[in-house]
Amino acid sequence: MNNRFLRQLYFAAAFITGCLFLCACENDIKDVHALGKKKPGIDEVYNMVSYLSEVGRVKAKLTAPLMLRYQDTPRFTFPKTLHVDFYDSTLKVESQLFAKYGQYLDNQDKVYLKDSVVVFNVKGDTLFCDDLWWDKSKESFSTDKKVSIHKPFGETTNGIGLTAKQDFSKWTIFKIQPNTFFNYADSGLTE
Repeated sequence: MNNRFLRQLYFAAAFITGCLFLCACENDIKDVHALGKKKPGIDEVYNMVSYLSEVGRVKAKLTAPLMLRYQDTPRFTFPKTLHVDFYDSTLKVESQLFAKYGQYLDNQDKVYLKDSVVVFNVKGDTLFCDDLWWDKSKESFSTDKKVSIHKPFGETTNGIGLTAKQDFSKWTIFKIQPNTFFNYADSGLTE
């Protein structure tokens, strides 16, 4: 083959390759600006079991089918139910909690519970509400929403607003409403 022909062939191949690079390197300005923006990460934990302890003593056991931990803020959410067993000093369950949704605010050491919240103790007292705060450091529950407390043998107290100890041994309803009916959705708890 002819040297001149080979040079022209190489030149044509280099020219075509260069044109392809120029065409392929076009970026949308929106895509370039989006590269600099940080997106928060979310960690997912499935079938979670966690124990809360203080001074070497187990105080509670939390189970949830899904937990989301947000890396940009100190919070955890439980979007698909959660269950907590609270223990006394001998590791016997003294009360239990169930909710369809929960959110733990780490910087406040509080848990916000909503949607079919149920709390009951070993004596048979059961609290039903739609909205409840659990203060871990004070070991107490509180709400300013509608509540219904069912005691053994059919006694029921309805009202608005409540504070209660975590073991549900003492509780106070702020506005008792004796003639109200508490329409409560099925909590999903089974006997």
